[in-house]
Amino acid sequence: MSFTQSSLKIGELATGQDLTLPIFSHKCESPTAPSVYIQANVHGAEVQGNAVIYQLMQLLEHYTICGDITLVPLANPLGINQKSGEFTLGRFDPITGVNWNREYLDHQVDVKAWYAANDTLSDDELITHYKSMLLDACHQRLSHEWGITTGHQQAVMLQTMAHQADIVLDLHTGPKSCKHLYCPEYDAKAAAFFSIPYTLFIPNDFGGAMDESIFCPWWQLAEHMQSVGRNFDLPVSAFTLELGSQENINLADALIDAKGILAYLSERGVIEQKVMAAEMTRYACYLKDYKKYHSPLGGMVEYQAEVGEPLKAGDPLANILRIDLYGTEKALTTLSLKQDCVPILHFASASVYQGTELYKVMTKVFEI
Repeated sequence: MSFTQSSLKIGELATGQDLTLPIFSHKCESPTAPSVYIQANVHGAEVQGNAVIYQLMQLLEHYTICGDITLVPLANPLGINQKSGEFTLGRFDPITGVNWNREYLDHQVDVKAWYAANDTLSDDELITHYKSMLLDACHQRLSHEWGITTGHQQAVMLQTMAHQADIVLDLHTGPKSCKHLYCPEYDAKAAAFFSIPYTLFIPNDFGGAMDESIFCPWWQLAEHMQSVGRNFDLPVSAFTLELGSQENINLADALIDAKGILAYLSERGVIEQKVMAAEMTRYACYLKDYKKYHSPLGGMVEYQAEVGEPLKAGDPLANILRIDLYGTEKALTTLSLKQDCVPILHFASASVYQGTELYKVMTKVFEI
C-alpha cells in the first residue's frame, strides 16, 4: 500500500505565486469501509500533527486498507509561515484577525424544511442527497460573486474535502497543554480508542471549528428526524485531537498518537487487521464544565499547576510576581481555585496582562 501525493491550490500570494498545500491519498478500488480525512497544522505553531500524520502513513504501509484515506498536513501555509523572531504567530488570520479555526462555513440548514422535502428517501438516499447539499453550499460560497476573504476561502476548501469523508480528524495542539480530545456527545464511545487521557464531550452547537462544521449539520438532521419518529444513525464522525504543546515536534510521542488513531480506524473497519486501543485510564467532562481562568492582575507568572495532573481546591495554581511592588505584600500573589479540577492547558508566556486566559481546566471530571 502506498499514498499518492498531489497538491491543492488554495489561493494566490501578492507576488502572484500559487499558495498550495500537499495532499496524500489512498484510494480503494472497491471500498468497504468509511472514508477518512485527516488534517494538521491549521494553526501555524501547532506542528505536532504533521509528525502524527507521518507516523500514521508509516504504520498504514503494513495494513490492508478498506476505505479511502485523505491526509492533509501543513494545512495552513500562510499561518505556518507567519513568524516573528523565533515564534510562530499563526493562530489568527493577520488580515482579518479571525482565528484560523473559526473560518469554516456555518451551513445553518433548515433541517425541518429539508427533511419535509426529502422524507420519502431511504437512509442511504438521504445521506447522498444531504451530503450533496452540503458540498453544493461550499462550492457556492467559494464562487460568491463578491468574493470571500483569503482565510475563509482556505477554510471552506478544507471543509469541502472533509465533507466528502465519513471520519474527520483535525489535529491541533495547545499553547502549553496535555493531550485532550474534543468528542461530540453522540459519539462518546469513540473516546476509548484514541491514546488520549482527557476528553471534552461537546454539544450540538456550532462554534466555528472544523469538527463542528462537519458533524453539526448531520446531528441536527438526526435530532429532527428523531423528533418526527424516524431513527437515523449519524453517518459522520468528527473529532479534534489536541496533541500536546505548540512549537514542538516529538516523533516518539507522535507514534503513540498514530497508534491510537490506528486503533480507532481498526474499530471502524478502515483497516482489515485488528489493532487494540492502548490500555490507559481515560477521563472526561462536558464542555459546559470546561472553565477558563483569567488572570486577575498583570505581571510575571510562575505556573505551578501541571497540565494533566489533578489539582485540589485551594492548591496553588500560579504565582504572579510584581517586581515593581517589591517590599510590599503585593509583590508576590498566589492564585488558586475554589474547586477541584484538572488543568488542561495554560498560556504560553510568563508575562501576562490582567485578563489573560491563564488556564483552561476541566471540572466535574469523571472516568470513562
